[in-house]
Amino acid sequence: MLGTQMRPVRPDDEEGLRRFLSGLSLHTQTLRFFTGVSRPAASLVRALLAVDDRRDALVATMAGEIVGHAMSYRGGCADVEVAVVVADAWQGMGLGPELVDALLARAAARGARTVGMDVLGENRRVLRLIRRAWPDARTKVSSGSVEVTAMINQAAVFAE
Repeated sequence: MLGTQMRPVRPDDEEGLRRFLSGLSLHTQTLRFFTGVSRPAASLVRALLAVDDRRDALVATMAGEIVGHAMSYRGGCADVEVAVVVADAWQGMGLGPELVDALLARAAARGARTVGMDVLGENRRVLRLIRRAWPDARTKVSSGSVEVTAMINQAAVFAE
């Protein structure tokens, strides 16, 4: 998409990921992390870079700079839980759905059949995308967030 590249995270992405997170607006930080992270803690950055048999993570880059991050982990209310954040200037261009599609394809290849996510109730854009991609998704509202569980094979096209 528009010259971006998508790839798995690498340990040497630590500083780039820190810059990316620091550059997000407070609103975008809150939609993703449910709080502001203007000075991302080293533990948060390490957690977003962690890849092992239970966790996967991808970044989208433009000219070598991170403009999107998506991660998944096994466990929780579904086979795999996903979370994504895109730089403010890149929102609404389909980058988030592309990252989610790539993560879900990787998770499905490892046997995941269901996907879960927690979405802040005010994140109307993402909730609309979820309703279009997974009309049969189960949702549960809890303390201002929406817990979503859906079948991965129903999400063949998750595009704006």
